[in-house]
Amino acid sequence: MAENPAAPQPVQSFESCLDELEKVVKELEAGDLPLERSLQLFERGMQLSDACRKQLEEAETRVDMLIRKEGKLVAEPFRPEKS
Repeated sequence: MAENPAAPQPVQSFESCLDELEKVVKELEAGDLPLERSLQLFERGMQLSDACRKQLEEAETRVDMLIRKEGKLVAEPFRPEKS
C-alpha cells in the first residue's frame, strides 16, 4: 500500500513535533541537497512549525481559562517573573 502524502497525519505531541522540526532544520542547514529534497524538507518544516504554533496557542488559551480572580475566570496574559 503506497503512502498518500496528502493524507492528514496524526497529531504529534508538541515535543515530538519540535524534535522533528529541529532535525529538518539541521538537514536543510547541512546543505548539498537536491532541490526536490530541499523543497520536501521545507514543506515538512512549515507543517511542523504550524502544528507547534497551534498547540502553543491552544495551551495559552487553556492557561487563560484557568486563571481566576475573585471567583471569576479572567483572561490574563502569562508574564514570567524576571530572575
